[in-house]
Amino acid sequence: MDTIIKSSLEKSTSYTAYRALVKQLADAGSTTGSEKTEALVNYTKLNDRRMKRWDKTVKVPENVLAPIKSFEGPVTWLVITESWCGDAAHIMPVLNKISELNNNIDFKVVLRDENPELMDRFLTNGNKSIPKVIMLDNDTGDVLNTYGPRPSEATGYVNRFKAKHGKLTPEFKEDLQHWYNTNKGQNIIKDITDILCELESNVCQ
Repeated sequence: MDTIIKSSLEKSTSYTAYRALVKQLADAGSTTGSEKTEALVNYTKLNDRRMKRWDKTVKVPENVLAPIKSFEGPVTWLVITESWCGDAAHIMPVLNKISELNNNIDFKVVLRDENPELMDRFLTNGNKSIPKVIMLDNDTGDVLNTYGPRPSEATGYVNRFKAKHGKLTPEFKEDLQHWYNTNKGQNIIKDITDILCELESNVCQ
């Protein structure tokens, strides 16, 4: 296994431990990451509430339970994130819900600013965008696939807006949050199910 990935895995925590950390930081008026600005602290507080809601309400549709549960792995999903990241607050509870359906999927979390070399290996268009999921084969240590920083539909919305306007506006970012709330994690579930099917083609036949 790559030494940088191995080192990051050794520092990783479970989703449950990460959730406890975010709640602790939100309650204390702090945040993960190298910057501790008031804005990032407020995002951490907001994201703690978001994740708490999604942890309770995300539903995996019946029609994708079979391919998720029959995936043989074993794999580790190593997720690079920070507590202030809005996209991560919507995505990580969904990933966790999927991983809970299959004992062959081990869900681990690392912080971006504490793992700069790892982040540099998995940039998106040259940017340190999060969350980023690194899917690892537990037997070989190989990187099987990556996912993130946004689900496929949201990525399309963002790319089209950037192409037209040059950058994301506060109004667009608010619209994106509405999209996440309306979609209820279903695009993420479909994306991940498609990846699992690609990795083990027989599960979707």
